[in-house]
Amino acid sequence: MPHSFVSALVLLVLILDPLGNIATFASALKSRPAGKRWPVILREHAVAYVVLLGFMLGGEGFLAAIGLSNASLQLAGGVILFLIALRMIFPQPAGPEIEIPEPFIVPLAVPMIAGPSAMATVMLLASQQPARLIEWVGALTVAMAISTAILLSAARLQHLLGERFVTAMERLMGLILVAVAIEMMVRGARIAIATP
Repeated sequence: MPHSFVSALVLLVLILDPLGNIATFASALKSRPAGKRWPVILREHAVAYVVLLGFMLGGEGFLAAIGLSNASLQLAGGVILFLIALRMIFPQPAGPEIEIPEPFIVPLAVPMIAGPSAMATVMLLASQQPARLIEWVGALTVAMAISTAILLSAARLQHLLGERFVTAMERLMGLILVAVAIEMMVRGARIAIATP
């Protein structure tokens, strides 16, 4: 089933997982004063947006250059999404905290925001329906704006909604993402079987 603007937007927001990134951003930026966190959040989202836009615009040429078919990208994207979704539903116990004096590109922009699943998804959108590239760029732009807004208001959200609600919402998003991942794998398998 081809994606619409709305389904692409929902998929991208789920994959960017801004609710799941709240704890990571809070941990990485805890050493910075509250008033100096928003420029870092804006900068990391801008970098992630440029990375994902590059994958979206150059995706088809990149696939052709390395000889990947649409079916293999569908299957690989589905597997990656499935693994990400499982981690959202069943989070791993927190490891030791890593002190990051000034996060820049790694690990916040890449891979926390622009991770492998997001890269595979934007490439897939562009390669499946290249004629609708403007729509996909629009969906990516809106999804990134939503992620930025959520992370800019993370402290307020955690206080208003509570930690348990944020966790419950992330797990619900993970469950939806599992279904999307299965659909991608089924679609990829159908294309692989139909292609001689």
